Amino acid sequence: MIYQSFAQFYDDLFDEHLYEEWANYVEKHRSENTKQVLDLAGGAGRLGVLLAQKGYSVCDLDFSEDMLTLAQAHADASQVPLKLVCADMTDLKGLGQYDLVTCFADSLNYLENIDQVTESMQQVYQHLRIGGKFLFDMITPYQTDVVYPGYMYNYEDPDGQRAFMWSSYQYDDVPHGVIHDLTFFYRQNNGLYRRGTETHFERAYGLASVTQAVQSAGFNKPVITSDFGQHPISDKTTRWFFECQKVD
Repeated sequence: MIYQSFAQFYDDLFDEHLYEEWANYVEKHRSENTKQVLDLAGGAGRLGVLLAQKGYSVCDLDFSEDMLTLAQAHADASQVPLKLVCADMTDLKGLGQYDLVTCFADSLNYLENIDQVTESMQQVYQHLRIGGKFLFDMITPYQTDVVYPGYMYNYEDPDGQRAFMWSSYQYDDVPHGVIHDLTFFYRQNNGLYRRGTETHFERAYGLASVTQAVQSAGFNKPVITSDFGQHPISDKTTRWFFECQKVD
């Protein structure tokens, strides 16, 4: 039997320290009196649980039911409430109003084009209260064009039950596009391994294009930083952090 799902594998391999970094970024850059939080592409709920533990009312929205199943398990284990919504981040109809919307782990880079990115930001704007903030990150063209091409990562857990291979290469047909080939091996009860594969595509955009998308959605001029808000950006920044506020 396959090891529950690819979602479970991702959740197990992801560096939990990064969720703490995102949670700290939220604490430092949220608006005052923030209570209601919507975490877009919140996946397995790791960040949502951390924020719920700090007293926020959190909604975890994700397109994957498998990820949301894991999110419920994490919430139950931590004994915190976590609202779960299975939906596309470009269509938030039916949701309420929030003091804060977050979208991390370069989730916006997985949308097909800048029009979809803008559409998602417009949806966020409509579901933010006046004074509320939209905090998100995106990988940069430096990451897609310089760092990722030729990148490889291999992993095998200590008991030999699972293995993972990740290879990235540039997608020449799309500016700043990158393809990730992921291969998983799961050891079955008979000792044989079952193989599974996934291919992920993401793309980066120029800073001017993302800034225009933010402002065309209705937000004020964003504050853009790197390293979870700790440093200014440079031409070698791999991930931008955006702090956007709805002022009217």
